[in-house]
Amino acid sequence: MSVSQAKVKSVLSGDTLVLVSVNNPGQERLLSLAFVSAPRFQRDREEGGERLPEACVAEGWLKLRDDSRRKDLSEESESLLNSIELQEAKAKADGKGVWAGHGGLIETSYDLPDAKAFVEKFNSKDLDAIVERVLAGDRMVLRLFLSPSKHMQIIVTVAGIRAPKRANTAEGKEQPAEPLANESHQFVETRLLQRNVKVNILGLTPQSQLICIVKHPNGSIADFLLKAGLAQCTDFHSTLLGAEMKTLRQAEKHAKENQLGLYKGHVESKGSGGNEVDATVARIVRPDTITIRSKSGSEKTVQLSSIRGPKPKDEKQGPFDAEAKEFLRKKLIGKHVRVTTDGIKPPSEGYEEREVATIIANNKNVALMLVEAGYASVIRHRKDDSDRSPHYDDLLAAEETAQSGQKGMWSSKAPTTKTYQDYSESLQKAKIQSSVLQRQKKVPAVVDYVKSGSRFTVLIPRENGKLTFVLSGIRAPRSARNPNEKAEPFGQEAHDFANRRCLQRDVEIDVENIDKQGGFIGVLYINRENFAKLLLEEGYATVHAYSAEQSGHANELFAAEQKAKDARKGLWHDYDPAAEDQDDETLSTAPNASIPATTNGTPSTNGTSSKKDYRDVIITHVDPETCALKLQHVSPTASHALANLMSAFRTFHLSPSTSSTTSPPKTGEIVAAKFSEDKEWYRARIRRNDRDAKTSEALFIDYGNSESVSWKDIRPLGPAERFGTGKLKAQATDAQLSFCQFPTGNKEYMADAMAFLRENVEGKQVVAKVDFVEKGPGAGQEGLLWVSIFDPNGSGEGQEVNVNEEVVGEGLAMVPRKLKAWEQGQGEVLKRFREREEEAKAERRGMWEYGDLTED
Repeated sequence: MSVSQAKVKSVLSGDTLVLVSVNNPGQERLLSLAFVSAPRFQRDREEGGERLPEACVAEGWLKLRDDSRRKDLSEESESLLNSIELQEAKAKADGKGVWAGHGGLIETSYDLPDAKAFVEKFNSKDLDAIVERVLAGDRMVLRLFLSPSKHMQIIVTVAGIRAPKRANTAEGKEQPAEPLANESHQFVETRLLQRNVKVNILGLTPQSQLICIVKHPNGSIADFLLKAGLAQCTDFHSTLLGAEMKTLRQAEKHAKENQLGLYKGHVESKGSGGNEVDATVARIVRPDTITIRSKSGSEKTVQLSSIRGPKPKDEKQGPFDAEAKEFLRKKLIGKHVRVTTDGIKPPSEGYEEREVATIIANNKNVALMLVEAGYASVIRHRKDDSDRSPHYDDLLAAEETAQSGQKGMWSSKAPTTKTYQDYSESLQKAKIQSSVLQRQKKVPAVVDYVKSGSRFTVLIPRENGKLTFVLSGIRAPRSARNPNEKAEPFGQEAHDFANRRCLQRDVEIDVENIDKQGGFIGVLYINRENFAKLLLEEGYATVHAYSAEQSGHANELFAAEQKAKDARKGLWHDYDPAAEDQDDETLSTAPNASIPATTNGTPSTNGTSSKKDYRDVIITHVDPETCALKLQHVSPTASHALANLMSAFRTFHLSPSTSSTTSPPKTGEIVAAKFSEDKEWYRARIRRNDRDAKTSEALFIDYGNSESVSWKDIRPLGPAERFGTGKLKAQATDAQLSFCQFPTGNKEYMADAMAFLRENVEGKQVVAKVDFVEKGPGAGQEGLLWVSIFDPNGSGEGQEVNVNEEVVGEGLAMVPRKLKAWEQGQGEVLKRFREREEEAKAERRGMWEYGDLTED
């Protein structure tokens, strides 16, 4: 009898073995034990046997075949057969095994009628089992020992891994094996087949197969497969495995780093595993996309790894988009975070290439916080996509918890949608809301958008309101609104500074006034500091004296501006104190002490020094022939005095005892005259008489307008001590627009200019900056004021509109070709006006509609 060495691969029954060659594991042979037969397996029960013929027969698990002596046997075989017969006789006598007649029965089931209930019963419990057959690296047939007398034989899937598929035939077509499928199968087979193992049942596959952790005596077989590179991690089992998944990913990482098995030639994707950097959150773009600012000041936009915020176009998820963004804004905006780049997201669907990163704030994973709150879903990556979060399994577990808890967008209830009403949509709406907001102090708000250094879009959550907010007391240079527009000096720097400090931040606002476009003017506090002061300290704005005084923050703002001057910051980079001292000396000796001869520093773009003569006035009249103005100064004292005088004056002239004159009044005489439009009595000076028509041209000295008045509507003034100019001087002051030469020779163009001024300034309270006071004959008691008119309720970036510039810019006036002495020193102002004039010429506006009039 020849003897060969082999290894037992499996035991098919008590009398049949599968052997494999020691030197060639792929070579197999089926071996039946001589002379004996074992009981056959049945579907409902089993009578077991074990190993060698003599030992098995002695234990009563095997019995001799009926034909055992029908063959011619060698002497050695005859001796073996005799020994087996003796062992069988002894087993019968002792009633062992199959000769017992009762007991020793094991009930074995082969199907799983209620898989869900089975998993719930044995979930996370270790069961003893034997591996009966290995189907693939991640699938096998197990015999589960549910009790000493009850077994179950069933197919299971190894949790957390996917092994290459072996060759098979499906629908009549042969499917070839995937690379290393046989190696993966053999790896498991040589270690587990017919071995005792521990099984931890976790869940079910969609096909109702058990998902289990199969533990080799030295550990989980999945771990060994992954380390050898013969399987890959699968994300579908991550939530079932929990912390165990991290161990499996480390095993897979080992295979990748050492280029084993499936990962032979593997190279880590570009950009993955970046270094950790410190940054500040500058903006929340979307719930899953954040703009961060490095310590150097550079900004970049990154996307949170492995998650996706609510889809805006999704009917169910879309309503949660704003809520998720606000959740992130409250936790992150302006905060210091740690950022680790996990990979690069390639450009797709119109989006640029973008880094994906893990962001840690206060030692918490931001993506994980979003998923836990139900404000993001976890991306299911492709198996070859390594640009994923290192906390991917935690994210999957958090998503499952959020879904089961119906949090955020997983809730069955729709969110409360917050719709903001635009208070700046119209002037009428702004007026209504401003009266409400002016009564409140430090209203909580959020800066939603930065339009320029001093202009913002602000949300007021408690009012569900949105408005345009303009800083009072300052003027910030204008930034470019599009690539084709040129910014004013330091305009972009001011805009960027406001973005860095205010965008999406919680702020407080005090509303003081509104402009004519519906913008709200006032003070914005960031971290309890006046942001206008911060702009001034950085040299990104200048003080607007009039509105600063009106706001009550003048001292604070002027001190901040001086601080920037001393530090030569921003607009004051070329500031020269010596030049300013010279300006002050010139001012003290000049005939008009409010107007300097020179300027100092970049911000002096209006041609004046820091000492500026601003006056609160009402434009009471615009002369239709010359566009000369009549101003009425506005102050609590003057306004109160005029109101009292006019009330007493009208009461006096309602008395029947006062009668009109029938004789012509004297030229230059101060009289009472009835104005034709409202039939009220006013103080007037007689300019000339028309004896034929019995009328006089009367100039209403408190308002500046004049008209022809019938003698019957003219009366003596009344008691001089009550109504004369000695009691209250004439309130109308003569003025002309500085740097503007009107086309007085063309009635059509003059009518256009007149219409513009009447629409924009006549009858309105504005700010007049007195550039020069001209004394001399016909200049009036106070002299002729050359003024620049600013509308504080205009739409400019610094909350005021320079009406003079607008007149020139609309082609309604030109810059004087022959400059007065005081105008010649206003270089910066003239430059700006001439730029507006060139703009009007290029656009053929107003008087330039047929070309340049000055070329002839």
